[in-house]
This record gives sequence, C-alpha cells and structure tokens, in this order.
Amino acid sequence: MNKTNLAYILLAILLLAAGFWLTGQPVPRASLPVLTTSAGQSPDVTTVNIILEEAGIGYDYCDVPTPEILADGVGLGDRESEPGFHAEVHTDLNKFRKGTPFRSVILAIGASLKGMGASGLTVEAEEARLKKIIDYCQANKIFIIAVHIGGESKRGAPGSDNERMIEAVAPRANLLIVTRDGNKDGRFSKISAQKNIPLVEVNYALEIVDLMKKIFE
Repeated sequence: MNKTNLAYILLAILLLAAGFWLTGQPVPRASLPVLTTSAGQSPDVTTVNIILEEAGIGYDYCDVPTPEILADGVGLGDRESEPGFHAEVHTDLNKFRKGTPFRSVILAIGASLKGMGASGLTVEAEEARLKKIIDYCQANKIFIIAVHIGGESKRGAPGSDNERMIEAVAPRANLLIVTRDGNKDGRFSKISAQKNIPLVEVNYALEIVDLMKKIFE
C-alpha cells in the first residue's frame, strides 16, 4: 500500500470517528454573514438555529425571506415579526453592521402543511418562493447549504410534499448535509453525483455542530 492510499484510509477513519462522512470532495468553506430559513416551513430550521448557536456562529433568521429581504442584508431591513412572518437577528453586529450582504444561506428542508398554512403558503407557492430565493443567491454568489435533518419522517413517496421540497432545493445547493436515515434510499447521494455537489452524511443532527465550525472557520 502506497503512502497516498494510506493517507486516504486514515482520513476516512478520522471522518467516521467524528460521526460524519463526506462523499467525493473536501468539506467546502463558506463565509459569514449567514441567513437561515426553511424550505417547506417545518420546525427543522429551529434545530439548525440551535446547531449554529452551539457552534458559536451568529446568524439572521427569517422563515419566509424574499429576494428583497435578502438584498437588505444583515438586520433584515429592521423587519419585525408578526403573524405569518418571523425575523430574528443574531448576527454579531460588531463584526457585520446592518446592511452587510449575506454571503451564505442555510435552507432547512422539510415540509409542514401546518407551517406553510401559518405563513399563508401552499406547496406550489413555497416552491415558487424557493426558486426566487435560490435564483437570487446564485445571481449574487451567495453560498447555499441545504440541510435535511428530519430523517425518514421528512421523506415520502415521489411527488409528496417533502420530496417536492427536496427537488426544489437540493439540486441547486452548493453543499448538502443530511442524516443517514434521511438518505437510506440514496436520493441525496444521487443528486450529489449528478450535480457534482459535495454531500456530508451524519448520524445525528447535533454532530453538525463541529461540521459548521469547520465550514465557517
């Protein structure tokens, strides 16, 4: 066994020991400031926000951002939460003053009809909104991280609400992060291979804490 092969094997062992497995490519780096939001209005985005807090990473959060809100950057244009709309600013304003353009967006994938209804959205309206957000991100070189941590509970038959949210976001992301039980059928692996998108699998959502530290270091 040559030294190169041995190095790859040792790296694989270290990654597995850390609780996650990266397919194909090194873990990409992303830049702050970052906005978190939901793709499908499930509560999974709350878990993502907790993960960032545990990792010591500041963020802004909006449940239904538009391109206009994204364009306002850090501080979300001083918008305040109201029924059907939630906005929170947790970015360190000493590092990134209000109006600083976002450089990354994290989309937590998972459909909730209750959540969409509370925001006045249908599945079709959510798909259309996500397309506009992703179009804006790609046009403005904003790094897109798609996170699917709901496991089997946020999967379904082809054409189901959850699968439509995956289709709306995952193929256009710059990085995919999923739990293994949410990828048992290999759907995210297939998207990763077809679109050449780095994919990281973890056993449990909280293992993403150290991963986010590495992504945003």
